[in-house]
Amino acid sequence: MKVLITGATGFLGRHLSRRLEARGDVVTALSSKNFELSQFKEPFDQIYHLAAWTQAGDFCLSHPGEQWIINQKLNTDVLTFWQKQQPQAKLICMGTSCGYAPDLPLEEAYYMQGEPIESLYTYAMTKRMLLAGCQAIHKQFGLNYLYLIPSTLYGPGYHTDARQLHFIFDLVRKILRGHYFDEPVTLWGDGEQKRELIHVEDFIEIMLKLESESNTQINIGAGVEFTIKEFAKRICNTVGYPFEKIEFDQTKYVGARSKVLSIEKLKRAVPELKLSPLESGLEQTVEWYRAQFFPQERTQELSGPTHTF
Repeated sequence: MKVLITGATGFLGRHLSRRLEARGDVVTALSSKNFELSQFKEPFDQIYHLAAWTQAGDFCLSHPGEQWIINQKLNTDVLTFWQKQQPQAKLICMGTSCGYAPDLPLEEAYYMQGEPIESLYTYAMTKRMLLAGCQAIHKQFGLNYLYLIPSTLYGPGYHTDARQLHFIFDLVRKILRGHYFDEPVTLWGDGEQKRELIHVEDFIEIMLKLESESNTQINIGAGVEFTIKEFAKRICNTVGYPFEKIEFDQTKYVGARSKVLSIEKLKRAVPELKLSPLESGLEQTVEWYRAQFFPQERTQELSGPTHTF
């Protein structure tokens, strides 16, 4: 198949590009630096719209206006390109779990209902508008789409630039720095807030198994959540850092207190659903991060101290 991917240089985009190329697809990869859709005249079979202007942490609190303008333009450009130039293509796009209202079930039927959490409201609403656009174009023009709502992705190959990190990578970074440089490890909140993770390779495997689904939205997650303290303990065990040394700053932003997606619809679509164990996935993630950012310290740790006689 011929596939176009927006946001192809992001965490998910890089993994997806490699996977599609490995199965023989011809992939056209777009980043924010070459996001000019009018240059493509050849027909595509699929368009994966992954691009979004956002970062983790408290980024959304400081950039609501920019997020609205930039993401609405991104989404409108892609929807226009799809409808006018690529009507034969299936559009597969990413929603966000923060699109859900915190006081309603995190089930697909409730995605467009209620109010998203205030701190993430603007970004969440741009993602809801993306779904509304897909639905409207399907209704009027009969084009096919699939709207996927991911939980937090983790695994090797995350961003290496200076952007704010999703919580799991921030935990890994802080605990590794505590381990190697004896820096204080301070985590935001009381540690009791809960989060859900899904390994990036599991996510892509599920995406490909859902290719036959059309004109609907589907949550993709693990269906189980853990506290930040539990994630930190697991990372400490892998790194060899005492969990008891971690401090918690309850004055800091934590977002939603709990966020685990309902995956009943996913289980019906993919009844043989199998996910990587969290323990091995975290170990893999920690080792990638350690090799990427702490290679010298890791080498010294493995070789042991140098003795002079």
